[in-house]
Amino acid sequence: MQEQLNSPVLYLICGAIILFVAAICVIFLFRAWRAGLAIGMEPGRLRRAVTSSAAFTVLPSVGILLGVIALSGSLGTPWPWLRLSVIGALHYETQVAQAAAEQVGIGGLSAQGMTPRAFATIALLMSGCIMWGMVLSLFFNRRYTEKLGTKEENAKKGKKGFADTAMTAMFIGLISCYLGSYIGGAATGSGIVPLAVCAASAAAMALFTALSKHRRLSWLESFSVAGSMLIGMLAAVVLA
Repeated sequence: MQEQLNSPVLYLICGAIILFVAAICVIFLFRAWRAGLAIGMEPGRLRRAVTSSAAFTVLPSVGILLGVIALSGSLGTPWPWLRLSVIGALHYETQVAQAAAEQVGIGGLSAQGMTPRAFATIALLMSGCIMWGMVLSLFFNRRYTEKLGTKEENAKKGKKGFADTAMTAMFIGLISCYLGSYIGGAATGSGIVPLAVCAASAAAMALFTALSKHRRLSWLESFSVAGSMLIGMLAAVVLA
């Protein structure tokens, strides 16, 4: 099955899509450059913006690369490369892939248990469930952007809208769900590695957050997610 998932045909299909998206990014880069010059921005300032953006993109993207490597063991390299290069999120892709693998009866993401039916189901869910952001933007993005101005005014006044509260509640619920499963696994004797890795990652994130509050170390904020992931993976390797 791994030979099929890493076949040249699949590389060609996924690579063509990624190159198309990359070409669009380059086109918008040049259009943004011309637009900046048109409104009177200095070329030196534009170059600094491009340089700083490129520099602060490399290290945070390490986390995405780690996700591709982690998923490639069971889903092959082309498909995770495509999903995490276009429209995707590391936490979403891994969570949906794992849930789909459990539902199709292979128990989890593994190269040994992967079947064509399981891969088709996993790939369909990974793609179909995340496309609604683009679809809904076609119909509601203008109305949403109009509300952003009101939201910024309320933020200046210290007011929080329902969306901010709802997102905070959903995030706390998601974290609580993960923590509950880790604590339950440790209590039932399944192992304390997930809980220990979670604690190590949380401690690393707290450290990055504390350091980034200093003026000279504010750049660490952009690297906190990737750094926490690397430390968490290192803790998993050491403990396991």
